[in-house]
Amino acid sequence: TKFLDIWDVNMLRNPDEVNKRQHTTHLYANDHLIVRRGQEFQLKVTFDRPYKPSDDQFAVEFVIGGSPQFSKGTYIPVSVASDRQSPWAGRVLDSADNVVTVGITPAPDCIVGKWRTYVAVVTPYGIRRTRQDESRDVYILFNPWAAADSVFLDDSNEREECVLNEVGVIYHGAFDDVSERPWNFGQFDYGVLDACLFIMDKAAMPITNRGDPIKVARKASAMLNSRDDDGVLVGSWSGDYTYGVAPTSWTGSTEILLNYSSSKMPVCYAQCWVYAAVFNTFLRCLGIPGRVVTNFFSSHDNDGNLKTDIILDENGRIDKQRTKDSIWNYHCWNECYMSRPDLPQGFGGWQAVDATPQETSDGMYRCGPASVQAIKHGQICFPFDAPFVFAEVNSDVVFYSRNPRDGTLEPVKVNSSHVGRMVVTKAPGQDTRRDITDQYKFPEGSPEERTVLEKAEEYGCQREKAILTEADVELDMPLIEVRVGDDFELKLEFNNKSGQARTGDVYVSGNVVYYTGVNSSEFLFKTPKVTLDPMKAEKKVIQVRSQDYMRKLVEQANLHFIATGKVKETGQIVTAMRVVTLHNPKLSVQVRGHVSEEMFVTVEFTNPFKFNLEDVYVRVEGPGVMPPKYKHYSLILAGSSLTWTESFNPRREGPTKLMASLDCAALRQVYGQAQLTVMP
Repeated sequence: TKFLDIWDVNMLRNPDEVNKRQHTTHLYANDHLIVRRGQEFQLKVTFDRPYKPSDDQFAVEFVIGGSPQFSKGTYIPVSVASDRQSPWAGRVLDSADNVVTVGITPAPDCIVGKWRTYVAVVTPYGIRRTRQDESRDVYILFNPWAAADSVFLDDSNEREECVLNEVGVIYHGAFDDVSERPWNFGQFDYGVLDACLFIMDKAAMPITNRGDPIKVARKASAMLNSRDDDGVLVGSWSGDYTYGVAPTSWTGSTEILLNYSSSKMPVCYAQCWVYAAVFNTFLRCLGIPGRVVTNFFSSHDNDGNLKTDIILDENGRIDKQRTKDSIWNYHCWNECYMSRPDLPQGFGGWQAVDATPQETSDGMYRCGPASVQAIKHGQICFPFDAPFVFAEVNSDVVFYSRNPRDGTLEPVKVNSSHVGRMVVTKAPGQDTRRDITDQYKFPEGSPEERTVLEKAEEYGCQREKAILTEADVELDMPLIEVRVGDDFELKLEFNNKSGQARTGDVYVSGNVVYYTGVNSSEFLFKTPKVTLDPMKAEKKVIQVRSQDYMRKLVEQANLHFIATGKVKETGQIVTAMRVVTLHNPKLSVQVRGHVSEEMFVTVEFTNPFKFNLEDVYVRVEGPGVMPPKYKHYSLILAGSSLTWTESFNPRREGPTKLMASLDCAALRQVYGQAQLTVMP
């Protein structure tokens, strides 16, 4: 009885208690205590009698991993006595009757994960320690609110968006005709935090590396794809998704992460925006500020130079056999915010990371973190994978003419502004997009841009150096907005800037393409002859019929038109490219019911086409209010409608969204959403 006996340890873990409120972790659907490192949290210890600081000695111990060691930072004893040094700070905040309130501040660089907690009392006969109790486990996360943490983000609006916002907008389509899809990141949903920690366990990532956001982001960029490590998502660009969910059908990350952590098997299927969206959930869930960015006309450079090569035959027609590089209509990756003590001053801040398996880095399919600032300034020697990201936004499109006699290639036209046309992300606090192209590169044609490209060449990036004379005939294909299933007119606008007449044959090829720029099939080929008077403009109109392209459409309904031709009088090449993103019908999503009890969501869709839709999946979900649900329809007849009503009970109050998708082989990317505010 002389020595303290521990009766109870209260972790103050409820969402309305002090810890979760102060640490901004009250949104997590998790009963355990969740705190952020570098910031004090409290717990209450009840002893069998009042605590006497002069006579009694006790410590709170934190343990993580299988074989905890003090020297590895995996066993942390925190003493409240001022004469004892501890890696984490501890102090007595209050002592009343038998209850002592202890304040504990984890080091701002401590390991991130799930720690076990014990209270130990020193007696002359040894140490008396509480038994292991799962309810006392504490999750410690990165802390973008703490200046000493390497993920500290000073801008409160940006922090609110990139750590706490559960719903996002992912941009796709074309740079001058941007489409958007809503996404539920769901980083606070039940089971998601454990799933994110499981990803690091599955990767056998050393516990001691898990406090370093650079290592965590790099490991996750490998683990989010299933290539070479049985990671989270299987990529498929084939169009056949029989054995899984079509990438266009997902509406959020929760279902994917929970499937992975329960089955321990990769989830089918993903394309770039799904990888980026789930990666974003991982970052935000662990407390690393993250955002999804979209680069329009993103070069996928197969041979590591800064050129995307398009090869023409002697008449100026594209040689499809020999053209290997592809330009993705758009590509999504992530940015995460952190300091970079491994790089020179000034290269911290936003870092590009990419989980889409495109190329290997150090033997695994992963990319980043690459400093966005270093990419902008051409400093591509710094780790990790900066040359690849640099090429995605900076490649030149080079047209070569192939000599049929000896196969030599001669550059005939360079388009230096096509690739990396626009980089966008969601604006903080609102559903609008923000153009961040200027964070990746200087304006086209500026002296700074030239310096950057020269700097990149010093580090081994090759560019096309040939100086080509400007052609005196210009060709343009203006933007057209087209709905799926419409006939439309494609306009070619020629402008003769010379004082002589000009004539030429033009080859216009219309292809159904995947969004990765890979051709699926050609549906149109025309060879108009053009005669231009001096200093005059001329229009040619080509009729495009829906019956020509509808049967050949692949999932994202992109048509790619490319016109190339040779001016007879000068031998100069003229080219123009245009991606037409076909616009899909929308889903109607409506919510009704009283906000504090059972509510109903109704999803409606009418098939506007002259053909039936088969094997249709409709999905709906909303963060904090409705878990992911789906319904299968084997047939929706031409002109007929579907109505699906589902009930849900909101888990918490505040503004949120419900988002829905409809997906089948003949029609992808049909989305809808509804805003709602859940009242207390």
